[in-house]
Amino acid sequence: MAIRPVPEHVATMFHSFFPRPKLFFFTFLLWASACIGAWYGFAADLGQHLGLHFPGAVAATDNAEVQSTINLWLYQYMLVAYLAFMIPWSFFGKQPWAKWSVFGSGLIVFITWFQVEVSVMLNEWYGGFYDLIQNALSKPGTVQIGDYFSELATVAWIIMIAVAVAVFNRFFVSHFVFRWRTAMTDYYTQHWQRLRHIEGASQRIQEDTMRFATIVENLGVSLLESIMTLIAFLPILWLLSEQVKELPLIGEVPHALVFVAIIWSIFGTFLLGLAGIKLPGLEFKNQRVEAAYRKELVLGEDQEHRAHPLTLGELFANVRQNYFRLYFHYLYFNVVRFGYINIGQFVPLIALAPSIVAGAFTLGVMQRILNAFNQVENSFQYLVNSWTTIVELLSIHKRLKAFEATLEGQPLSDIELTGQAVPVPVNDA
Repeated sequence: MAIRPVPEHVATMFHSFFPRPKLFFFTFLLWASACIGAWYGFAADLGQHLGLHFPGAVAATDNAEVQSTINLWLYQYMLVAYLAFMIPWSFFGKQPWAKWSVFGSGLIVFITWFQVEVSVMLNEWYGGFYDLIQNALSKPGTVQIGDYFSELATVAWIIMIAVAVAVFNRFFVSHFVFRWRTAMTDYYTQHWQRLRHIEGASQRIQEDTMRFATIVENLGVSLLESIMTLIAFLPILWLLSEQVKELPLIGEVPHALVFVAIIWSIFGTFLLGLAGIKLPGLEFKNQRVEAAYRKELVLGEDQEHRAHPLTLGELFANVRQNYFRLYFHYLYFNVVRFGYINIGQFVPLIALAPSIVAGAFTLGVMQRILNAFNQVENSFQYLVNSWTTIVELLSIHKRLKAFEATLEGQPLSDIELTGQAVPVPVNDA
C-alpha cells in the first residue's frame, strides 16, 4: 500500500490513518450535533410520513407498538446520517486507509450509540421489575411465580442482542486498532534511518504505536459513550427529579438530582486532576529508563564489551529509583481516587433520604432514579474514570512526538536529551 507524505506540523499518529484528521473530527462533531438537533426538532415525526415503519404499526394505538415504530425510524435515521457523512469522507483526501478509518470510526460510533440505547431499555425494565418485587413482598400472594419469570423473560432478548453486538464490537475494534498501528508502523519504518538514533526507537515503533492506537480508540469510545449517555439519560433524570422535592440540609431544589450529579462530578474531576498532575512526566521518564536498560541488555547479546554488571546495575538503579518515585505519587493519587469513588456510591442515597423517608415513590421508581443518576454521574466523570489511562497516553504521545520532531528537523525536548548518553547516578533510594 502506498504511503502519502505527511505534511509538516501534522501528527503522523493520526494523519497516517485518517484523512485530514483535524477537519475530519471537526466536521464529525458539527454533523453529529446537526443530526441530533434535527431529530429532536422535526425528524422524529417524519418516519410515519415517509412510511419507514413496521407494517401496520402506524395505525396502532398500543403505546409499546408506537414506540417500536419510533425506535425503528430512529435506527433508519441514524443509518442514513451515517452514510451521508462517511461516503464523501471515504473519498475526500484520497487517504489509503480511509475505508478502515472512516467507515470503521462510523461503525464504532453507531455501535456505541446502540449500546447506550440498550442501557436506556434496561433502565425502564428495571423500574417495572422492581415494582413487581415490591408488590410481591408487600402483598404476599398477589404475584404468581409465572408472572415473575415472565417478567424476567422479557429482558432476555435485550441481553442476547447486547451480548452479540458487544462480541462483534470487540472483534471489529481489534482489527481497527491493528490497521491503525500498521499505518503508523509503515510510515515510521520508511524513515527508520533518521529515527533509529532516538533512545528506545525500536520499542516506540514496535510497542508504542499499538498502545497509542488502542488507548486513543478506548478513550475516544468512552468519550462518545459519555456524551451519548448524557443525551439519553439527562432528560430521564430531569423528569425523575420532579419526584425528589428536597435535599438534606438544603431544602427544596427543583430537579435537585441533576445539579447534585453535576456538582459532585466537577468536584471529583478537579480533585483527581490536581492529585495526578505529576504522573504523566513520571510515566514518560519510566519508559525512558526502561528503554535504556532493555537496550543495553539487547546489545549485550551480540557484543561482549556491552552489558557489564556495573553498567546494568546503574541502569537498573535508575529503573528502581523512578518506579519507587512513581509508586509514591500513585499512593496519594489512589487515596484520593478510591476515596472519591467509594463515597460517591452513597451520594444519591443521601440526596434521596428525605424522599425515601416520606415514601414519595415506589421501589421501582427509586431504582430507575439511582440508575439514571449513576449513568449521568459517570458521564460527567469521564476524566475521573479515565485519568490513569490518559496519563499513560500522554506518556506514549511524548515518546512518539520525538519522531515528529526528528522528521521535521526540530530539536528534541529537554526530557528526551536528559541522560541520553550516560546513565544518571543514583543519589537516593
